[in-house]
Amino acid sequence: MGSPAVSPVTSAKAGARRLAILSVLSALSVLAAHLVINAITPYGFHRDEFLYLAMGRHLQLWSMDFPPFIALASKATLATLGSSLIAIRFLPAVTSALLVLFAALIARRLGGGRYAQATAALAVALSPLFLRAGNLLQPVVFDQLWWTLSLYSVLAICDSETGGRSDGWTARPSTRDPRPATTSNWLLLGLYLGLGLLTKFSIAFIGIGIVAAVLITPTRRWLLTPWPWLALVVALAIGSPSIVGQVRLHFPVVGQMHDLQSSQLDRISPLAFLNGQLQMFGPVILLAVLGLVQLLRGRYATAGWAILATFVLLIFLKGKAYYVGPIYPTLFAAGAVCLEQIAVPRVSRLARGLWYGIPILVIVAFGAIAFPIGVPILPPAAMDAYARKIGVTSTTNTGETIALPQDYADMLGWEQQVDSTAKVFHSLSPEEQQEAVILGTSYGRAGANDQLGARLGLPPAVSPVGSYWYFGPGKKPGKVMIVIGGSRADVTPYFDSVSLGARIINPWRVPEERDVSIWVARGPHQTLQEMWGRWEGEN
Repeated sequence: MGSPAVSPVTSAKAGARRLAILSVLSALSVLAAHLVINAITPYGFHRDEFLYLAMGRHLQLWSMDFPPFIALASKATLATLGSSLIAIRFLPAVTSALLVLFAALIARRLGGGRYAQATAALAVALSPLFLRAGNLLQPVVFDQLWWTLSLYSVLAICDSETGGRSDGWTARPSTRDPRPATTSNWLLLGLYLGLGLLTKFSIAFIGIGIVAAVLITPTRRWLLTPWPWLALVVALAIGSPSIVGQVRLHFPVVGQMHDLQSSQLDRISPLAFLNGQLQMFGPVILLAVLGLVQLLRGRYATAGWAILATFVLLIFLKGKAYYVGPIYPTLFAAGAVCLEQIAVPRVSRLARGLWYGIPILVIVAFGAIAFPIGVPILPPAAMDAYARKIGVTSTTNTGETIALPQDYADMLGWEQQVDSTAKVFHSLSPEEQQEAVILGTSYGRAGANDQLGARLGLPPAVSPVGSYWYFGPGKKPGKVMIVIGGSRADVTPYFDSVSLGARIINPWRVPEERDVSIWVARGPHQTLQEMWGRWEGEN
C-alpha cells in the first residue's frame, strides 16, 4: 500500500508551522544571548542609561523634554524587575529579539521560505548595529522596532491591494474587496507611527518617507478615503505626550537639535554617511541593496520608495549613519527572498549549495568578526587590542579618536566615581551631611549617583544640565555642596570656599571623563534655588 495522501492544505499548514518555529527560535536565541552577555560583561551601566532611569524616577508623562516612552519603560522595569544591569536591559533584549522575529516574518510576507527567513533573521541578529542597540536601555532599539513594524504595515497594505500574499513580486489584480484588510493595516500603521512618536522624534523621517511613497505610487488613491487620515489621528493621539511636553516646556527639542547640529552633524558629509553604512554592515550591505532594487520593481514599490526617500532625506539633513538603521530588517528580508527565488540552474548540488550557502557564510563571518564591536564582552585592554588588529578606529560623537567604541568608554568608571563621592560625603560632619547637596555637572555624573549611590547612603543628586534641570533643585539651599566634575574656576564664583575632595582618573573613558574632580563647596552666595533660575537659559 502507498502512503496516505497529504492534502495541500495540510502540507501548507505544516510548512507554516515549521517556519513559525524557526522564526521564534531565532528570536529566542538573540534574547538568550543578550541575557548571558549582560551577566558576564566586564562593563557597567552606560551614561545614557543613568539618564533614562532618572527620567523614569521623575516621570511626568505630559511634561518631559524628551519623548517619554523610555521613561515609561524605565519606570516599569524598576518597579517590576529591579535595578540590576540584567534587569534594566531586559526590555531592550526582548525588543531586539522581536526585531529578529519580524525580519523573518517580513521575509515570509514577501513569499520567502525557510532559507529567506533564516537569512533575514541572521542578517539582523548578527549585525553590530542591532546587537549594540539591543544591549542598552536607550530609545534606539525601540525606535528600530517601530520603523520595522511601520514598514511591515506598508507591505501588508500592498498585499491587501493586490489580493494577498504571493510567492512573487509582480502585482496581480485582487479577486476580493481589499478594503477591510487594507483599512486595518492603515490603522496599524498609525499605531506603530504613534508609538514611534512616543519614543523618538526621528520617527518623522520614516513618516515623511511613507507619505512621499504614497504620493508617487497607486496607493495614493487611499488619500481619497478617511483611513490614512484616521491613521494620522491615531499616530498623533498615541504620540501626544511627546508633543504636549514640547509645548509646555517651550520646545526644548529645538535647542537640542541646534546643539546636535553644531557639535556633531555639521561634519557629516554624504560620503561619510554612505561610508557609515559600509562600516555598520560590511559586505552584508549588498543584500540590502538587492532588497531595495526588488522592492522598487514590484508590487511592494510603496515600501521601496518609502525606504529610498527616507535614506535620501537623512543624507540631505546630514544625519548620523545609524539613524537610517531601522530600514535594514526590511531590506535584508527582501534581499533574502530575492536570493531564494532566483532560478539557479541545476548544474550540481555543489553549485546550488554554494549559491545559497555563500551569503549565509558571509553574514556569519562578518557577524563573528564584528561581534566584540557589537556587544561588550572584551575587557578594555583586550577590546583596544582587538580593534587595532581588525583596523577599527573609534571616535567620539564630536570626532575625537579614542581607544574604545564610545558606548564602551561610556560604561566605565561610574562605580569608581560613586565610591569616591561616598567617601567625600561620609568625611563630612553629621550636621553637614544633613545639609549636603550632591550636584553632578553632567547627567551621567548625577545619574550614576542616583542609580549606584543609595547603597552607600548617598542622597539623590541634582544637576543643572539637560533633562536633569527640569527635575529641579530640590528643597535644600545648598549650604554644603559636593560638586562632581568641573574645575575649581568653574565652582569658586558661587561659593566662599572650595576644596578638593577627590580625583578620579581612568584613561579608558571618554576624554571629558578621564580626569574628574570632586569638590566640596561651602558658603553659597545664593541659595541653590536662586542659582537654578540663573541656569535656566543654559538649557
